[in-house]
Amino acid sequence: MLGEKVTISVIKADIGSLAGHHVTHPDTLAAAAKVLSEAKRKGILIDFYVTHAGDDLELIMTHRRGVDDPEIHGTAWNAFKEATKVAKELGLYASGQDLLSEAFSGNVRGMGPGVAEMEIEERPSEPIVVFMADKTEPGAFNLPLFKIFADPFNTAGLIIDPRMHEGFKFQVLDVYEGKSVTLSCPEEMYDLLALIGTTGRYVIKRVFRKSDELQAAVVSTERLNLIAGKYVGKDDPVAILRAQHGLPALGEILEAFAFPHMVAGWMRGSHYGPLMPVPEKYSKCTRFDGPPRIVGLGFQVKNGRLVGPADLFDDVAFDETRRLAQIVAEYIRRHGPFMPHRLGPEEMEYTTLPQVLEKLRDRFVEVKVATKAIIRRSEMLSGEERVD
Repeated sequence: MLGEKVTISVIKADIGSLAGHHVTHPDTLAAAAKVLSEAKRKGILIDFYVTHAGDDLELIMTHRRGVDDPEIHGTAWNAFKEATKVAKELGLYASGQDLLSEAFSGNVRGMGPGVAEMEIEERPSEPIVVFMADKTEPGAFNLPLFKIFADPFNTAGLIIDPRMHEGFKFQVLDVYEGKSVTLSCPEEMYDLLALIGTTGRYVIKRVFRKSDELQAAVVSTERLNLIAGKYVGKDDPVAILRAQHGLPALGEILEAFAFPHMVAGWMRGSHYGPLMPVPEKYSKCTRFDGPPRIVGLGFQVKNGRLVGPADLFDDVAFDETRRLAQIVAEYIRRHGPFMPHRLGPEEMEYTTLPQVLEKLRDRFVEVKVATKAIIRRSEMLSGEERVD
């Protein structure tokens, strides 16, 4: 019905995979689907779709309970737990890796799974896109979302569609401080770029149309290493975007992924590599546990029912993007353990490298060298200098 609210929830977790961090096993998907099917029978869910991106189990659900609902999150948690049981029976690798707690506490946020949810009023035609990434972090969506909602060279509608011409607002989350700021484009575009170019810290969480505050996009921003206090796998984010009717067209949304930009993650979460858009059938991470992949599924939402999906990157139009991604992957891999392939020291702090460095700590000795004060820039990029 026109104007009736529906919530789209995409919740994912790595609960174990076949032959290393490679691909989910079909039996784990079936176990999760059984739990969601029962929830649909009971009226908890309107509809659902279970799939995977690489080694991540993805639950796409619709309901009328709003965001952060304990019943919905509990259903997802039970689906992951049942899938984990199957993973352990099969001896799959890293069974239950993303489930950082044994007991459900009413909400899966902070417990390991990634969550993107959006409550909307259905339009007469409601096209949505669900993006699911593997072997990367939430900041991987920063560049595509900027291009989709702020770059007229990507999205012509920003110039020629009067419903989009005022621009969009971006809610940016500082994942280290747990604070957010909302910036308006185009007038605050440079401020936005000053933040979101630091993809490991400042992450686009939500996007709103300025003219009426309509929510257009949401991203899962959970950082597993910050939650667990150690490296337990990469975050593998998901995102929900609404399309058409005064929002970017489907083609404008997909165009942002025609450039395989560099993202953090890949092997052991410790390397930069190109984000390769692939269909579901190629969503398996092999070469150096990668390269990082992204899958896009298109749905129509009608009275809460999921019509589809369309496998959006299953198209020869993205063959050249994939070819370029492979060329970039070949080039960057030749750097081996050297930067810029390996992440910088601030990001490596949250991987397994510190354990290696610890055993060398006492072997460092003082050397007489000419030194000077270290000048560090403010973390907020203000340009102020501080001498330590």
